[in-house]
Parts: sequence; structure tokens; C-alpha cells
Amino acid sequence: MIDRRNDQFNHVRMKADRRTAIREHLYRNGPTGITELAAATEASVATIRRDLNRLEQAGLILRTHGSARIADAATTEVAFRIRETQNIAAKRAIAVATAPLIRPNSSVFLDAGTTVLQFARHLRLNPMPLTTFTNGLMVAIELLNLPRVNVTVIGGQMRDENVSLIGPFAESMLDSIWLDTLLLGAGAVSNDGRIYTYDVGEARLNARMIGRASRVVILADSSKFGQTATFAIGAVPPGATIVSDEGLSAAWRERLTDLGITVVISNVDTG
Repeated sequence: MIDRRNDQFNHVRMKADRRTAIREHLYRNGPTGITELAAATEASVATIRRDLNRLEQAGLILRTHGSARIADAATTEVAFRIRETQNIAAKRAIAVATAPLIRPNSSVFLDAGTTVLQFARHLRLNPMPLTTFTNGLMVAIELLNLPRVNVTVIGGQMRDENVSLIGPFAESMLDSIWLDTLLLGAGAVSNDGRIYTYDVGEARLNARMIGRASRVVILADSSKFGQTATFAIGAVPPGATIVSDEGLSAAWRERLTDLGITVVISNVDTG
């Protein structure tokens, strides 16, 4: 007997996946013709026209003559999703490798980075009693209603690009707490041994986080090493732990160890 409910579910999911693919294609490539979108998603032109109508009605795209572009208001959401899915296997492996480093009943700050977000998702599947703080709204949502996990979101100015809170209010709130562990993502770890990010407010807040934690654990996939960004957070503190994936070179592992940094490599094959 055919399960029509399951067929309907798969049909709805396929449409949602295709429309997400359309939005991501428009974000990456800019205004795109309908024929090109059909080829990119392996769908018919008629199907793409229907999808674009739905997306336009939802305010997610704007249509022009024979083409479409992503709506300005939707850019941040799509940008975050794309960044979140980059090196996703490595990020998930790092999250799994980080979990044993966290002591139950301790206080932990989770920053707003996408690798730290994967740790929050892992924690949701494998909860432990913790007092957590975060400036990441996506992280807070993942921890919502999680048994035995107390969640405090620090206040501040919204940074759209990272769906995070930064600024003087956030920095001031950090001054009133002390943390057992900080889980910090890294936009880049440069050859000068410093951590970098792309926003000055985020750099200031991250530096303040480091100063308020007994232990710093940096979650960074191997693609972040040997790179740089605009604003320096500071040097990787001696005694810190870096959790990365198997792609981290032997030279980097040796260099970090020489700096007094513990290196943990996830044992999950990330391809």
C-alpha cells in the first residue's frame, strides 16, 4: 500500500530545499536569469517561475525582467546559512571532540561563531548540567528549553552578520561574571599567532571574554589557520586549548604546542 502522507512530506521537503538552493544561488551569484536558475537546480523553467513567485510573495527575492535577485532584507539570513554550512563536517567533528573538555555543573560562555553553534547543537543531543552564557542568538535558540542547562543571553547591540550582540553593554555585563570555560570561534588564526575577526566590536568583546575565563577553548577548523582578518582579538593565550580537525598541518600542530597550547584533533574523518 502506498503511503501517500510520506509522499506528500517528501514533495514539500523537496520544494523547500529547491527554494533554499535558489536563494543561495542568488546570494552567491547576484541577479540571475530564470533559465540559469533552472539549470542550477535541475528543475524546469515553469517550476522555477512558480518558486520565484512564492519567494517574491514572501519578500525573500525581487524579480526583474527575466531574472531575479535576493531581497536586501533577506541577505543576512542567507549569508549566515552559507557560512554556517561551510566545512560543516569539520565543524561537527570539532563539536564532538570539544564535549569531553566541558565539566558538568560548570559555567561556560559560548560565543556566536558557527563552529560553537555546532557545539550547542551537539549539547542539545547530549545534554549535561551547565550554566551557560552567550552573545549568540542562534546559540541561545539551540539551548532553549534544554533540561539542566541554564542560559543567560548578554545584552547589547545587534550585529546582523553574526546574529550576535556586541558593544559596551555586552562588555559591561561580562565584567560582572567569571567563567570556568570560554568556547570561542575564530575567524582566522594568523601566522603571527593572533586570532582575528571581521568586526571591531566583536574583536573587543571576544578579547573581554578571554579575560573573564579560567580556561579558553578555541574551536577552529583547519581552513582558519594561516589566514588573517581585519581586526585582531589578541594572541592565543598560553595554556589555551585549540580544537581543530584532521586537516590541521603537522607544522601548525607543532608550532601551537611550542607556544604552550594544547591541540585536540577530532578523530572523525572529514574527507
